Amino acid sequence: MEKISYDDAVEEIASRDDRFDVGGYVFLRETLDYTIRMVRPTKKDPKSGGHVSGQQLLEGFRRCAVKNFGPMAITVLDEWGIRSTDDVGDMVFNLIEAEVFGKTDNDSKQDFASVYDFNEVFVTPFEPKA
Repeated sequence: MEKISYDDAVEEIASRDDRFDVGGYVFLRETLDYTIRMVRPTKKDPKSGGHVSGQQLLEGFRRCAVKNFGPMAITVLDEWGIRSTDDVGDMVFNLIEAEVFGKTDNDSKQDFASVYDFNEVFVTPFEPKA
């Protein structure tokens, strides 16, 4: 069986689940790549491989969104239909179902449930200080 490309998988996912824009999936892939580099295994822990936890991915997601979009992050994410960490989890599990992301037995959608509030991490840091 031929493995489907990421872009083809995203197009297929978006055709059956229109909650999230293709751009959000592209950003999620960039976030995963960034997060893997961020938590790259050390010589002391080579068995960690390239897998990242939901918590790690969400931290990478937050950092990438702030770095790439600054005070516009919440607006861009909202445009893509991504309004909470739960949405990120839904996207991740759509990609797992399409067999383009992997998971371990310890991974679940619950790992993404209400981890942080988008307003607190994407709006509050850019508000003027009194």
